[in-house]
Amino acid sequence: MPSIPKTMRAAAIDRFGGPEEVTIHTLPVPEIDTKEILIAVHTAGVGSWDAQMRGGWWPEGKPDFPLVLGSDGSGTIAKVGSQVRGLKQLDEVYAYAFANPKGGFHAEYVAVPAASVGHRPRRLNLEEAGAIGTTGLTALQGVERLDLEKRDPVVVFGASGGVGTLAVQFARWRGARILAIAAGKDGVQLVNELVGLNVALDGKREDVGVEIAKFAPEGLAGVLAFAGGEGLDACVERVRPGGRVVHPNGVEPAPKQRRGIEIVSYDAEPGPEQFARLNEAVEGARLKVPISASFPLEQAAKAHQRLASGHVIGKIVLRVT
Repeated sequence: MPSIPKTMRAAAIDRFGGPEEVTIHTLPVPEIDTKEILIAVHTAGVGSWDAQMRGGWWPEGKPDFPLVLGSDGSGTIAKVGSQVRGLKQLDEVYAYAFANPKGGFHAEYVAVPAASVGHRPRRLNLEEAGAIGTTGLTALQGVERLDLEKRDPVVVFGASGGVGTLAVQFARWRGARILAIAAGKDGVQLVNELVGLNVALDGKREDVGVEIAKFAPEGLAGVLAFAGGEGLDACVERVRPGGRVVHPNGVEPAPKQRRGIEIVSYDAEPGPEQFARLNEAVEGARLKVPISASFPLEQAAKAHQRLASGHVIGKIVLRVT
């Protein structure tokens, strides 16, 4: 393993604001504690949650500036804490660490708890793995919370985004019968290509309620929602009694409560067991990871501008090394 430098390049902000606040800094490489690992970052994901943090939202307290953004990524382990087991130098890994106290993944190195790290799935290369730390866990854990039976009719709402494109593949792997609500013709085309079936429709152009009635005349077993709005309300109205609507926290507006159905909100959770299940799902679903745009670390601000422009199909990533 090459020696670890004292400083690194990082895309960071000195104050909250727009994409223009993201600039390249030279910062100290973070030190690790006994239960942490240091990752030499290969690829980092760029998601809507990163933009929210850049704009001023923070889950608790206030962060220190300069603030390195980035909640997930992949790379090679450069250093391992003395109490870490099951991970070693040079292992290729991917990770999810939300609001990480020692800085995010938009940097050449990141120090994270060992529990936030999984071995790279064999099916995926480092770029693909770097795109799914957050989205993969969110997608799979949402599907798991639906508690599907085979052939259950399910809607995935927001199916063409970074999470939804993975969720439709995991739901199909679990045996569900899927109607995917995507955004735009390109979103519909992508989702249909991912699952190899004509299962997607454009939620902005087509009558969602009418299409659901055709798809599931006796009502939906569940809805997995990664976006909000009137289209989602139409989906919730067609969930049969005893059904379930599942969404990650942060979906706005959140699904409306309705008598006879269960609304389940959740946050994605990392951990050794969670990454093991995700790796199994990646293999079982023969997962395809759609990457809509890839920027070098030096162009992190452009990646944030692309995110702010809207209609992102799949996932945006940064190439770090």
